[in-house]
Amino acid sequence: MEKFFTEAFEKMNDEARESFYKTVFLNDDSEYAAKIRKDYYKTKLKHMGENVQIGKGVKFVNPEYISLGDNVRICDDVTLIARGEGGITLGNGVWLNERVYLDTESADTGYIKIEDKVYIGTGTTLFGHKGLEIGDNVLLAQNITLTPYSHIFDDPERNIITQGGHSEKVTIGRDSYIGMGVDIMYSGNIGEGSVVGAGSVVVKSIPPYSVAVGNPAKVIKKRG
Repeated sequence: MEKFFTEAFEKMNDEARESFYKTVFLNDDSEYAAKIRKDYYKTKLKHMGENVQIGKGVKFVNPEYISLGDNVRICDDVTLIARGEGGITLGNGVWLNERVYLDTESADTGYIKIEDKVYIGTGTTLFGHKGLEIGDNVLLAQNITLTPYSHIFDDPERNIITQGGHSEKVTIGRDSYIGMGVDIMYSGNIGEGSVVGAGSVVVKSIPPYSVAVGNPAKVIKKRG
């Protein structure tokens, strides 16, 4: 039987073998590998609370700028990118489901702060160019995209990528519910206790305790 990979492993130096084992433990779904991941990241993250779970295939970029509270659950294939000291902060009881992607985008002004007991559904992508703050007990369903940046394209003689854009801090108030497949733009703050229907496109702020649907999202009623 061919032993190509066995022979390749035997030729590795110590540094290459450490990289190999690291890859195995970060991507294995056994209970032992999960324990090793937790012990490893406790030495790398800015802060890690108690009873944290980190799934396989999770990627932390600049973990020294990332803080996790108690009882945080990070499921498989989640990516957290903290490009500067503003970093990413997850409060107690935050749950990031599979393939969630968080990116502060800017090293100078970007940050993401998520308060306690927030659930973020599978495949959701959130950016924090000039800051993203999510209040406690917020529910975000699957495949939501929040991009707080809008390109300028007024001059047809210049490439759009060279014209810059608009960006603002975005907030999602506590006890809000964002439905599946919602897109939130740079000017789309969500008020406390509001509900945004599935598939909506939020281009301006939603007042507190409102129900908004559509493209663009419009308030159709008030809760209660």
